[in-house]
Amino acid sequence: MTSKKPIVIAVVGSKSSGKTTVIETLIEELTKRGYKVAAVKHIPEKDFTIDAKGKDTWRFAMSGAKTVVGIAPMEISTIEKADTSSLSLEDIVERCLGNDIVIIEGFRKLLGENVKVPKIVTVKSAEEALEASKTFKPIIAFTGPYSIKEMALNALYIDVLREKKEIANIVEEIVRKRKRV
Repeated sequence: MTSKKPIVIAVVGSKSSGKTTVIETLIEELTKRGYKVAAVKHIPEKDFTIDAKGKDTWRFAMSGAKTVVGIAPMEISTIEKADTSSLSLEDIVERCLGNDIVIIEGFRKLLGENVKVPKIVTVKSAEEALEASKTFKPIIAFTGPYSIKEMALNALYIDVLREKKEIANIVEEIVRKRKRV
């Protein structure tokens, strides 16, 4: 099923609103259906590093290596030391070639009004839902602890804990439509 350029889906929402649960559900359901799925997590903390201080890979980077590759029996990790402040969506997708679908968590500013990237929005309150409906375009579904069913947002709400297949069906339909074009 792998095509040249993967379909990008964004999952956005506030802290502890269920983004990780949505992404886990999508990955589980879509991989069962035969799709290759990449997941990208935006980590905005300035001093965050995936590398552990004092480990050999950290020492290699501290010595000046721009790229450090760690290979274990069941995992390959590539750490690139780079300024990511001007990273584009294309830069992100390029790192995920070979996959059918790229699910991106976060990057609100980069993806917010990018109409080429469908969004699943997780919300904890009516206020968050209203704000998201103004900020994010297009929204393919709302989910999260707060159900928008009582709101006049003209948008679909899916409870991913109860409707796992439904959220994957929506993403799969987008993949099918884009491949037809």
